[in-house]
Amino acid sequence: MTSSPPPALELTALTRRFGRLLALDDVGLSLAAGARHAVIGPNGAGKSTLLNLVAGTDRPDHGTVALDGRDVTRLSPAGRCRLGIGRSFQQPLAVPELTVLENVVLAGWPRHPRRRGAWRSPAKQRLHTASARRWLETVGLADRAELPAGRLAHGERRLLDLAAALAAEPSVLLLDEPAAGLTDDGVERLTSVLDALDERTAVVLVEHHVEVVARFARTVTVLAAGRVLVTGPARETLARPEVRDAYRGTGPVPAPPSAPRG
Repeated sequence: MTSSPPPALELTALTRRFGRLLALDDVGLSLAAGARHAVIGPNGAGKSTLLNLVAGTDRPDHGTVALDGRDVTRLSPAGRCRLGIGRSFQQPLAVPELTVLENVVLAGWPRHPRRRGAWRSPAKQRLHTASARRWLETVGLADRAELPAGRLAHGERRLLDLAAALAAEPSVLLLDEPAAGLTDDGVERLTSVLDALDERTAVVLVEHHVEVVARFARTVTVLAAGRVLVTGPARETLARPEVRDAYRGTGPVPAPPSAPRG
């Protein structure tokens, strides 16, 4: 009898305090390979804290983060990136003095199979640079490749951040409000890129843009005051009265349920 593969990402009882503030309280989540999962909630619900704990830029006070069945709770962000966790940020982190292309090349380097010696091979350099150019074409920034990243408009920097996250070819991709500040054309480009993602890549999307969530996500988890309010199929969850109440700040916060799959 064959055993089923472990989840691509499994969070167990994650808890994080900042002084007296309980930012996350016993949060569990389980995503299979290829999951399209959104995490939504009002401001201060703990969404970015959750992504920080998964990416390794913050550590939980309690609980574990597992990637493909391996406990990575104590691994550094770079170590997690090498194992397959990629991330975009609320505030894009491009190096302004480097060109757009150089930023993507740099972002993809931790996952390069021979990153320590590859720059000594011109052929490998060309292959890596060509891959970075393809990601820029994917997000619609190919014509900006040679510009310093600091000269990009806000929406373009967001798309660059997405290209940089994709350049590492992650098995789990964390997206922190990628549609924030985008024009309608930028949102359309973003959703097209998300629709075309590798079906094996599990995605956790934090987003206030409900149309993007409804179009992309198959399942949605709603956080309120650091707890899981509800998890379920995207459209059904978005329509639930308690979810609308949570956004208005009028709904109660129940005890967290057991970790869902999706």
